[in-house]
Amino acid sequence: MLSPNMVNLPRPTRLRHGVASARDARDMGVLASGWPTPDATVPKPDGSGQDNGRVDVSEPASITSGVAVRYSTAVFDLAKEEKALAALESDVGALEAALGESKPLRDMIASPVLSREDQGNAITALAQKMGLSVLMQHTLALMASKRRLFVLGQVLSDLRARIAAEKGEVTAEVTAAAPLSAEQAAKLAETLKARVGKDVILKTTVDEALIGGLVVKLGSTMIDTSIRSKLAALQNAMKEVG
Repeated sequence: MLSPNMVNLPRPTRLRHGVASARDARDMGVLASGWPTPDATVPKPDGSGQDNGRVDVSEPASITSGVAVRYSTAVFDLAKEEKALAALESDVGALEAALGESKPLRDMIASPVLSREDQGNAITALAQKMGLSVLMQHTLALMASKRRLFVLGQVLSDLRARIAAEKGEVTAEVTAAAPLSAEQAAKLAETLKARVGKDVILKTTVDEALIGGLVVKLGSTMIDTSIRSKLAALQNAMKEVG
């Protein structure tokens, strides 16, 4: 598991280059067409070169989602072609755990003021320390050089869904008021499998604000059995009576 001390993540610094926009997604095809060196796309000090400067992390969700899907599609197709989906699945799990455990890492990939070089050096050191596959190391380096690391979480989620579909599985996002025991997780997975007819992989997070119960998102279906939801429903019902 990742510790923030595993690598020295850079502190925010002012960018040395011009201005970039996440709307420019022309770089998305490079994954499928080959691996350029990250330096090939880093702007020169005079401001020339592609994708100069900093990214606007306030871009609409539809834009960032589109960027994430392009990356995940290319990475998944390459891993499938190379028969390396097992390694990709391991990488995805490791990176998801790292993002969940390390706030410095989350801050680093989302920072609009860190230079490409700082982001690239940090993510490369981390990828090597974690022992990620060459495919994932190249992907992260490319994303850093294009200032697209801020969509990493979405890329990982989409990759997990693609891998699950390839294996005939579905992923259920489960939010619980407290960590589930192994027995509870197994029982929930079996219950959901009986409902959808496929093996179900649980992606579980904890939210104490739920008080009790679960919130399960399975595809387009949302199942909310949380006490917070029931209390809200009761409160609304009392307002109607009043």
